[in-house]
Amino acid sequence: MGQIRIIGGRYRGRRLPVPSTAGLRPTSDRIRETVFNWLAPFVEGSRCLDCFAGSGALGLEAASRGPGKYG
Repeated sequence: MGQIRIIGGRYRGRRLPVPSTAGLRPTSDRIRETVFNWLAPFVEGSRCLDCFAGSGALGLEAASRGPGKYG
């Protein structure tokens, strides 16, 4: 079983298990950090939907950072 690490927000540093499934590759820490740093000025009070969430890494990161509502 693999793990993802929440890199920012309320749950920063927590590691969560993800199943070792063929074809499942969670978004890397570096990519998630870049995406959320880039989007930070635009997401306050926004809703977040992690479509096609394989590991859920982006959705969990968004929830940790608290943009509003999640799907």
